[in-house]
Order: sequence, then structure tokens, then C-alpha cells
Amino acid sequence: MTATTSLPRIAITIGDPAGVGPEIALRALSESRVTNTCIPIVFGDASILRRVGNHLSLRSEFPIIAPDKLSSTTTPSILDLNSIPDPSSIKPGFVNSETGRAAFAYIEKSIDAAMSHQIDAVATGPIHKEALRAAGVQFPGHTEIYAERTGATRAAMCLTSPQLTCTFVTVHVGYRDVPGLLSKQRILDVIDLSADFIRKTRGREPRITVLGLNPHAGESGLFGDREEERFIIPAIQSAREKGLQIEGPLPPDTAFLPTRRDTTDVFVCMYHDQGHIPLKMLAFDDAVNVTLGLPIVRTSVDHGTALDIAWQGKANPNSLYEAIRVAAQLARPTAGVQ
Repeated sequence: MTATTSLPRIAITIGDPAGVGPEIALRALSESRVTNTCIPIVFGDASILRRVGNHLSLRSEFPIIAPDKLSSTTTPSILDLNSIPDPSSIKPGFVNSETGRAAFAYIEKSIDAAMSHQIDAVATGPIHKEALRAAGVQFPGHTEIYAERTGATRAAMCLTSPQLTCTFVTVHVGYRDVPGLLSKQRILDVIDLSADFIRKTRGREPRITVLGLNPHAGESGLFGDREEERFIIPAIQSAREKGLQIEGPLPPDTAFLPTRRDTTDVFVCMYHDQGHIPLKMLAFDDAVNVTLGLPIVRTSVDHGTALDIAWQGKANPNSLYEAIRVAAQLARPTAGVQ
């Protein structure tokens, strides 16, 4: 944590400027739940934030700081990255290569600032994958960008909420590609990262449940290509040999029943929707995305750009507030997330 203040400095990237990110980022700068726990610094285009603020009658006149002032800032501020040549051309709710390019620039700057210890953690707003692709950015999502740009040797997506926590062996890939990306080592890496996360946030040894890939967890090879026998069960056995309390592989359709949730700290899922669907059903407004395995702290909202309600004052900022709260807690080495 930076030495000049007791509160961590959290970079808040606005995500895609044509989505709801600018609105919820502005709200965060004035939200006492945020400013009482950290010094929020919004990474984005000040011109876009002013447009959104004026349109929605939100306060947008915060101090504009230069990059060399990041580590000495003590008040809620905006780092103006001037990434959009013609801000007046940006239309809310429309996919645009310019907004995709800008969103990527905000991410890159946040990584640079965190890696150089100018800020203590990053909470990211939602990006639009189609806009990123239109801008020539080949990464499928935040997790992959942060993992590569920070040089992380292993990383995993984690969605966490008071009701449910899930981690993912694979994320932004098509279903037909999932089996080919499974291996004993990759599953074991995600189990280890999951265990470390629970120790940091809950201060105890984790209770882990691992899901199968196939219906009925493969039913002894009847379904699938014996992924459970070849990859998942060996990873679980290795985790048990390390002393971890771990169950599985469980059939995905019964794994999230209340009795199992009561006795599980983290569910290790094989693919994106296996965990995203139950988690968003249970905790859409409270869930936080955390990238595990990075040399920096990065959290995020668990929702998308919501182009259909962009700049309309309808976006619920609670997921961002929770992402900032978790980022601030993880930035404190001795504190856990409650």
C-alpha cells in the first residue's frame, strides 16, 4: 500500500465508454461506501465523464490528475487518458471500435500503474468484446488481458458473493473447445488458487467442491470422453494429498443445492456458464469478479456493458461498489473480505 495514506488507492477503469461504466464510475466517486474505504481514481476520458455527468445531473467536476501524481493523490480524482480523439462522436449504446480501443487503453494504464505501485488495486468497469475485436484487440476478456500483461504464470477467474463463490478452469471459449483445454495440472492450479483466495478472504482452510464436466459427472465414462477419470479425479486426488478438504467431481445439476452450498466455500467449475448461471441467479447485484494468481489486485463488476440502458441513469452501481470494497480489502495484506 502506498505510504502517504492509510487508505488504499483504487483505480476504477470506466470500461467501454458507450456502456454503463462511466455512469457507475462517477457514482462511485461520490459514494461514501467507497470514499470511506479507499481513495478512488477513475481511469477514463474526462470529456466522456463530463458528458455523462451533465446528461444525468451527476457530479463530474472532480480533480483531474496527471499520471505522475497518482501515488500522491489523497482525494477522489480522475486520471484523464484522452483516449478518444473526438468525444462528441461517441453514442451511448452503440458498439464502436473507438470505444473498444479506449477501453483497452484504460486497462493497459491501470496495469502499468498497479505494477509500478502507483496505485494499490484495480476495479474494472465492463468492456464490450465486440468493440474490443473491432479495435483489433484479440483478447477475449479482462482475465486474459491482465494475466498476459502482468506475466502471471497461472491465473483464474473467480466470482464471489456472500451467497456463492465459483472459480473457473476455462472461461471465454466455446463449449466444443473446453475438453481440449482441461488437464490435471490446470485443474490443480485452479484448486490451489481457489484455496489461497479462501484463506486470504475468510481466514480459514477452505472447503472445496469440484464439478464434473459431463452430465452426471460422466457416470463412470458413460458420458463424454472420460474427462473426469483422466483429468478431474487425478487433480482432486493430488489436492487431497496436499491436505485440502475437497469433494468431487459432483454432477453440476445438483452441486449448487442449498445443503451443498452450506458446506462449500468455493466451487471449482470447468467452464463459464457452469458457475456463472447459478451465481448470477443468486447474487447478480452483489457478485464480484476477482482475477486470481496475478501479482496485482484486480476485481471487477460481474455484469456487462448493458448498452440498452447506457447513460440513462438506470444502471445499478452496487456490483462496482462491491468490487471496490473487495479490492480495498485485498490490498490490505492482513485483512480479509467479510
